[in-house]
Amino acid sequence: MTNYKEIGLVNTRAMFAKAVDGGYAIPAFNFNNMEQLQAIIMAAVETKSPVILQVSKGARNYANQTLLRYMAEGAVEYAKELGCKHPEIVLHLDHGDSFELCKNCIETGFSSVMIDGSALPYDENVALTRKVVEFAHQYDVTVEGELGVLAGVEDEVSAAESHYTKPEEVIDFVTKTGVDSLAISIGTSHGAYKFTPEQCTVDPKTGRLLPPPLAFDVLKAIEEKLPGFPIVLHGSSSVPQEDVDIINANGGALKQAVGIPEEQLRQASKSAVCKINIDSDSRLAMTAAIRKTLAEKPAEFDPRKYLGPARDRMKDLYKHKITDVLGSDGKLLQL
Repeated sequence: MTNYKEIGLVNTRAMFAKAVDGGYAIPAFNFNNMEQLQAIIMAAVETKSPVILQVSKGARNYANQTLLRYMAEGAVEYAKELGCKHPEIVLHLDHGDSFELCKNCIETGFSSVMIDGSALPYDENVALTRKVVEFAHQYDVTVEGELGVLAGVEDEVSAAESHYTKPEEVIDFVTKTGVDSLAISIGTSHGAYKFTPEQCTVDPKTGRLLPPPLAFDVLKAIEEKLPGFPIVLHGSSSVPQEDVDIINANGGALKQAVGIPEEQLRQASKSAVCKINIDSDSRLAMTAAIRKTLAEKPAEFDPRKYLGPARDRMKDLYKHKITDVLGSDGKLLQL
């Protein structure tokens, strides 16, 4: 058993409480490799922001659970080496799909887990979530549950249609499960292809597709039911068109990729939404930099020469999200 406190990680409880009171959101960045992790930590330190390192089931299998434990410990020490005396870093399981997976993550150093029973019948979702909470809280690990279904595809998570969270269910769910935070569905979506062209309108000035607005009325109703309770938004990448254009100009084929407008995420960050998940934007930034470097230097074969620029581009993306979208810069409990 590896307790997350032994390696310098924290859970989400204090940072979420501060974020709800302060009207900002904590960035939850998914990572799969060293370059993404380096970029996240550099960005968090330079902006003095707390940060959530998110790992999906697929990423955990890809990176190896033992390496992940030491990468998390290394992230804490790296942040200190960069000058952050008191880093606030969470290692979080994204979309855990079973009690066994959540249990194993807790036993190998995760400080927060999500159990996603949203595709199950309501009572089964409650029972599974409660089981994870009862185990996790023995070790002071925080738990995120989910009500409602997001459309889209990302790693193992896939749904053809979204179903908004029902505000009338949230009090019962939170009370019965004991979760520390609740992921809701208000129109965000997983992946880079979040919406079909039929769901979008066309910007007459640019000709680009514009997604439908988020259901802020649903969010408001949930806030009224659960005042001050930490709310989470999944599928919140904005799919920067600059990165899409670079990818397509250098051999890619990302057609009609549309994300969540950043102004809507800024609005959400000022509410009880205190954790916003971002994955696809990082993948796009990394792919854009790699494709551009290899197209401009086709003889290059040193991975450092194309992964280095990719790391730099991701760091700039993360700093932008922290400072200009989520507002978590300068929000460490101890600066």
